[in-house]
Amino acid sequence: MFFFLFLLAGAAVSVFVALYLRDISEDLPTATEMLAHKANVASVIYDRNGEPVARLFTENRQPVELRNISPWIIKATLAAEDSSFYQHGGIRLLSIARAFIENLSNRGVRQGGSTITQQLARNLFLSQERTFERKAKEAILTVRMEQLFTKDRIMEMYLNTIYFGHGAWGVDTAARTYFGKPSSEITLPEAAILAGLIAAPGRYSPLSNFESSKVRQKYVLDRLLTLGWLNEKERDEAFAAELEFKHVPNKVQEFNRAPYFVAHLLFNELLPKYGPDLVYSGGMEIHTTLDLKMQEAAEKAMKGLKSQGAIVGMDPETGEVLAMVGGHDFAVSKFNRATQAFRQPGSGFKPVVFASAFESGLLPTDHFLDMKIEYEKKGPNMTVWAPENYSGKFSGEVTLEYALIHSINTVAVRLIDYVGARNILTTARNMGITSPHVPADLSLALGTASITPLEMAVVFSAFANNGKTVTPLMIREIRSGNGDVLESRSPFSTPGISPETAVTVRSMLIDAVRSGTGTRALLKDRETFGKTGTTNDYSDAWFLGGVPGLTAVVYAGNDDHKPLAKKGATGGVIAAPVWKAFVEEAVKGRNLPLQFSVPEDADVESVKICRTSGFRAISGCSAVTIFMRKNAAPQTNCPIHGGDMYASSQDPNAPRLILVHNDSETYASSGQYADAGTAGPPPETGPVKVSKPTGPSEAVAPSDMAYKDPNPADSVEDKYQKLLKQYGITN
Repeated sequence: MFFFLFLLAGAAVSVFVALYLRDISEDLPTATEMLAHKANVASVIYDRNGEPVARLFTENRQPVELRNISPWIIKATLAAEDSSFYQHGGIRLLSIARAFIENLSNRGVRQGGSTITQQLARNLFLSQERTFERKAKEAILTVRMEQLFTKDRIMEMYLNTIYFGHGAWGVDTAARTYFGKPSSEITLPEAAILAGLIAAPGRYSPLSNFESSKVRQKYVLDRLLTLGWLNEKERDEAFAAELEFKHVPNKVQEFNRAPYFVAHLLFNELLPKYGPDLVYSGGMEIHTTLDLKMQEAAEKAMKGLKSQGAIVGMDPETGEVLAMVGGHDFAVSKFNRATQAFRQPGSGFKPVVFASAFESGLLPTDHFLDMKIEYEKKGPNMTVWAPENYSGKFSGEVTLEYALIHSINTVAVRLIDYVGARNILTTARNMGITSPHVPADLSLALGTASITPLEMAVVFSAFANNGKTVTPLMIREIRSGNGDVLESRSPFSTPGISPETAVTVRSMLIDAVRSGTGTRALLKDRETFGKTGTTNDYSDAWFLGGVPGLTAVVYAGNDDHKPLAKKGATGGVIAAPVWKAFVEEAVKGRNLPLQFSVPEDADVESVKICRTSGFRAISGCSAVTIFMRKNAAPQTNCPIHGGDMYASSQDPNAPRLILVHNDSETYASSGQYADAGTAGPPPETGPVKVSKPTGPSEAVAPSDMAYKDPNPADSVEDKYQKLLKQYGITN
């Protein structure tokens, strides 16, 4: 009877256990799911030269095959965690029994008896909670894994899965984190350190607890000796060996060498298209256009700004973004001033105005008035708008070449009056300005549009590349974790302005750097073109320009729009030196041309003119060599500085004085002649041909000059946090 009852009880227990195991097995992964399982693998963003820019991960892991792992790591891990791994079937019953007795005596789970396979099952599919149910599930999965995978495959998965501390998941990442080398190059002393971390990464970290780490290293080395896998001499030499730690940054916020650039890609390209799981766990390879050396030069130059600001470096031929800095510290402010700050470029917009004027048929040698001009504003409370120059003075009659290099506001306003604000806006759109905040009125001459630095880099690239409008390019190729090409991108450009206009404006902007407002940006060893930009009350300062092979934009300004200084905080003073510091460093060691090329089919020629009169320069002239359309430049010498007055009056290409609005009366009352300054009305014939207004002006005066920030900086941080929540990103 006793034996019968014993058998009955055993059967009941067996049935209970079977039902229990069936019940807890229902939510465990099937064999198919286990075979298909892939560990979270970090995605990597690379620069154009294959250098890692950033690692995107929830668990920073880079898998490596077992054959590429140092044998010492494998031996040290076996010695520390499971020396009979290759002999048992996944579960060591004696170890479990010892642990069971220990835990029972302590009325709780205190000691584990887990094999490497059990640890892997737990790490891949279970939580770390210490309960009997979890241990039972762990045992079931362990048996399944031993049936599905070879021992070497389990060991490989284990070493690629476990956490080694300091953000390092997997042995290869750990090797690079602690010793700055791949796992294949790890030595015996280093392997003992890494294997010792597995039990408790925080407690045994050599970076924060070196003494504890050495104690654990000795334990691992002693185990290797006991197992006969090394001799006493090897153990002693390994323990005494000097260790050199690297502490490679390994957290998401640490391993990011271009945070503003990376954030732009994440929230505008990668996450919307691929989702957070693939981006942060799918092992993607994102190959970008960034040049880390240029990026470092931009970061360094940025320190020269006391205010916030942005720097953009771009290849003018391809539109590839080579460097992008959106502020001083991404950790403090996520506001990317390179792509999110819509700011008024001030006089930095004038080259667009002049380009539109030249597209309409005007020439750098043509004259406009730099005199007071007034326009009535439309509306119930009609007032007068009268633009002023930065200097507070007027120069009278000037050439367009002189007006651009000295950034004369009244001439730019007259140009818009003559060409038409709508035509200026069309040129701006053709040159790559996509911002919706561009007013179609006379204030465009003063740069009242709200445009990002990235857009302005595109605009100035058109002057550098002979008229093409490039599309900003930041990603070259994206590959999946399996190496498949998900997408590949190539440079794209459209016609922007004519090559003749681009070459002409660029030659004038070279003069602006050499003799105008941009002298602080001049690079002596290569052609440099550029333009300063300053807004009212010195709230924003710009320098925009380039050298052969590189277009660069520097913006400086406070996020709250307070003035940079009480006076004198111009683009030439604030931004130009920073621009020069960046470009000088960025071009070092690069085989870039020293001079800009002019297309052979461009209908232009190089001419030496007098900045004052626009005629051919002779001795005594303030001379400059610029490009103009062929057969369009004056043929005679400057009559102001000694040339033949009669011959110049017969010159079919003589400069024209273009009058607009009320300029006829203004010019007549000023007592100025185009040739000698004799009092009287403007001459009908003379060295400079007068072109009077043909009808009433259609110019639109600005209705409101008050600046309204379309994308305030203080709202961007909230948007950033919402995006993090939307995509489920916690790091």
